[in-house]
Amino acid sequence: MADDPTHAARDNFWRLSPADLGTQIGSGLQGLTASEAAGRLDRYGPNSDAAPRIEGAMRAILRRLLEPLSLILLVAGIVSMLTGDEIGGLIIVLILTLSIGLDTIQEGHAIRAAEVLRRSVALKAEVKRDGTFREIDVDHVVPGDILRVRAGDIIPADALILQSTAFTAGEAALTGEPYPVQKRAGAVTDPDDRSNALFRGAVAQTGEAIALVVRTGRDTVFGTAASALGEAQVPSPFERDLREFGLVIARATLALVLVVLTVRVVFGRPVMDSLLFSVALAVGLTPELLPMITTVTLSRGALRMAGRKVIVKRLAAIHDLGAMTVLCTDKTGTLTSAEITLAKSLDADGKNDARAARLGAIAAELGGDRGSLDAALVAGQSNAAQGWTLAGRQAFDFSRRLGSVLATGPEGALLIVKGAPEAVLALCTMDESARAAAMTRVHQLAAEGLRCVAVASRLWTGATREVETEDETDLVFEGLCAFADPPKPTAAAAIARLAASGVTLKILSGDDPVVVKRLAGLVGLNADRVLSGADIAELSDEALAVQVQSTDAYGRLAPDQKSRIVKALQASGAVVGFLGDGINDAPALKVADIGLSVDGATGVAQAAADIILLASDLEVVADGVEEGRRTFANILKYVRMGASSNFGNMLSMAIASIALPFLPMLPTQILLNNLLYDLSELGIPFDQVSPAATAQPQVWSMRRLARFAAIMGPLSSVFDFLTFGALLYLFKASPEEFRTAWFIESMATQILVIFIIRTNGRPWRNWPDPLLSASSLVALLVAMVVPFTPVGAWFGFVTPPPLMMAGIALLVVVYLACAELLKPFAIRTGGKD
Repeated sequence: MADDPTHAARDNFWRLSPADLGTQIGSGLQGLTASEAAGRLDRYGPNSDAAPRIEGAMRAILRRLLEPLSLILLVAGIVSMLTGDEIGGLIIVLILTLSIGLDTIQEGHAIRAAEVLRRSVALKAEVKRDGTFREIDVDHVVPGDILRVRAGDIIPADALILQSTAFTAGEAALTGEPYPVQKRAGAVTDPDDRSNALFRGAVAQTGEAIALVVRTGRDTVFGTAASALGEAQVPSPFERDLREFGLVIARATLALVLVVLTVRVVFGRPVMDSLLFSVALAVGLTPELLPMITTVTLSRGALRMAGRKVIVKRLAAIHDLGAMTVLCTDKTGTLTSAEITLAKSLDADGKNDARAARLGAIAAELGGDRGSLDAALVAGQSNAAQGWTLAGRQAFDFSRRLGSVLATGPEGALLIVKGAPEAVLALCTMDESARAAAMTRVHQLAAEGLRCVAVASRLWTGATREVETEDETDLVFEGLCAFADPPKPTAAAAIARLAASGVTLKILSGDDPVVVKRLAGLVGLNADRVLSGADIAELSDEALAVQVQSTDAYGRLAPDQKSRIVKALQASGAVVGFLGDGINDAPALKVADIGLSVDGATGVAQAAADIILLASDLEVVADGVEEGRRTFANILKYVRMGASSNFGNMLSMAIASIALPFLPMLPTQILLNNLLYDLSELGIPFDQVSPAATAQPQVWSMRRLARFAAIMGPLSSVFDFLTFGALLYLFKASPEEFRTAWFIESMATQILVIFIIRTNGRPWRNWPDPLLSASSLVALLVAMVVPFTPVGAWFGFVTPPPLMMAGIALLVVVYLACAELLKPFAIRTGGKD
């Protein structure tokens, strides 16, 4: 608890003696009475995590509806229906409803995050109450309890070990360390040494331990990760960009409508006509298809990513994945396979020799504890024990850090001893220089990220029997077995592929910095420097923001330190993704712009993630980045359409409505124009994207869009004014002919320009998808035919003279040519996109 005066001391409880710690938390080492436990339960609260902040369906829908763009569309739809365009208004409202509904359904999985957490830990715990050990609900464990855990138990709280017998714990989900961690009572001198502490969520693998409970519930390492899932989700980069775009459209629409309405009324134009025209302008300016195109495009991206073994929990994360500039990843299970393998077998002189591994495999198969190292020995030397039988054994002793097996076979009766190098070497008949040389090799192998087990033996004389400690003397040092958690074969290539596409990778691991440094070098990252958790703790946020720019590898990190690194990267403007699979990764997954986890990860990690990879491989991430950029490129096409022609045409119409003695287009004609224009763009989500558009991170920058519009928008308006001039002064058009001819010109330029701006290159080098071609050309055909039909008369159209149509056609062709010529400048002005 934050207001607990002993909280600071309990943060580093493994550095205190049991007596001092008992004094700090106000308890002895004999356990609590039932009444004391009840009082502490009231004081500290239950040993559980905060209930998840569950957002109901109605609240989720309301939150999306209150977005600026959604409000604009809702108002536009209602106003359209009130002014006589019931069909257009219903279409707008239906599009908005479908978009919000799809978003709500896709993102509904996150509300069960805390429930997954609660299922991840033990339901019962064994504690000492009133002098005897008894089972209680895990929620009732309190600081000061004396806890007993045995092999197979999930540790229910953070605690200091008082006694232990051959006890090891699996902490991979908490720290990323793939090897079992030996736990024993006693003082530690290294601040990073937590071998005398137990942590909630770890799994007891062997032996038994009795410990003093220090932290429970949300104060534990596990609880900190759980609390991160209860925090409100900050808007993603895509959601922030979409909101900003909606606000810009809202301001522009309101300003234009108010100016047109005010000026027309001041100039004495009919108030009702001016109001209806202003409303039609507002509807014309509103990108009502943007939510649908965004949702459909993202949904198609999600389907394609599913085909590439990626499950998308939050649709907007697809865009964010394409915008990602830095990917932080845990080591175990992502860059490595988390499967310990036998890397080397060396003889006493350090030369490659299989004998040490063969003897170690015999001992492992006949009498080992079947831990990960024994399994690696057996796998590395299959059939080594064939022809050998077990005659006696001395179980692995964690205090002596070795074990032995008496085996009979082709070499007769042989005592095989294996364990920690310093422990085994001390029992061998060798001089001090040879012993020192062997330990030097151990340190050299450790610098390579390899863990060593020493193997020694001696011929057994006399009758076979159970092995005693006294028998483990006068041993012959056979050599060293070195083990590794190797990088995945595809890791280096995937990292190079990400780097080529503008994504920097950083390793954020709870494992030993030496191991992280070795791995970073193997996969092609900058391994000159590795920052440890202790280093991070000494840095301010400002100093850390500087360090993260030049450091690619981090080791021995606590969960909150991973989050700090992610935030430091974000502070420098990076769009940060985090890939992790353990409990210790949940806070970083939550604060990252894109959280990625893997199938088979802890429920905590999957609950915190936005995207889940069915294949734990960085190649899949690289595929997802490419898909995210393809999705964004198609959304950007629609936005560019509005910036280049739609907004330009509405601006031209507003100016013309003030300058001309008649309305340049009737409100019903504007709404028809808008409807056909929207129909023409229905194929955008299905369009193809050039490789150049997916080569670098894609960021939806309002500045870039504004600059693009500053070139392409005025170009559209210039040709509108040329059209006005030609119709008024060259063809002497009547108001009806003026409206009809400009409707045709407006539709042709708006629809056909998509084939120009849909690609950064030349249109004939990157053909559109047939669906986009069909939707665009069918809408254009309808727009060209309607004025010449009886339906056109209902909208106020007349048949223009052939010469006038020829002039309009010429203007359209020249406009498209100019758009193609200016497009590179507009894109270059806006920066890379």
